[in-house]
Amino acid sequence: MFLGEFQHTVDQKGRLAIPAKFRDELADGAVVTRGFDKCLVIYPRSEWEALAEKVSRLPQTQPNVRTLSRLLYSGAVDLSLDSQGRTILPQFLREYAGIDANVAVIGLYQRIEVWCLEDWNAVKTTTEAAGGSLAEQLADLGI
Repeated sequence: MFLGEFQHTVDQKGRLAIPAKFRDELADGAVVTRGFDKCLVIYPRSEWEALAEKVSRLPQTQPNVRTLSRLLYSGAVDLSLDSQGRTILPQFLREYAGIDANVAVIGLYQRIEVWCLEDWNAVKTTTEAAGGSLAEQLADLGI
């Protein structure tokens, strides 16, 4: 389970140190791909396989399904951690997410998001300001 918010840096070689508390859950491998909100998403191998299976079963005749497939699969890269808990984020994914150096690593239960720190701070501010209306919408979902 991934929980919390961490600030890290990506070095000149594109290496990101994964927070220590997240590393064990990525020991069996992981996949990074484009997120929906101009961030990167890291899935443990088992979560990625479950998601990929669900997407592959969707009707490819629907344009939104094809778009989703392209977004997820074309940017997907296998990740592994080195002995210091670092992984390399490919350049094309860093460019997509606007990641230069400072990042926020966000634990979202079954996945991890990696954001350009400035973008994350803007999203967080907006989300925090919308707390009341978000609570109302979640109530409609039974949460």
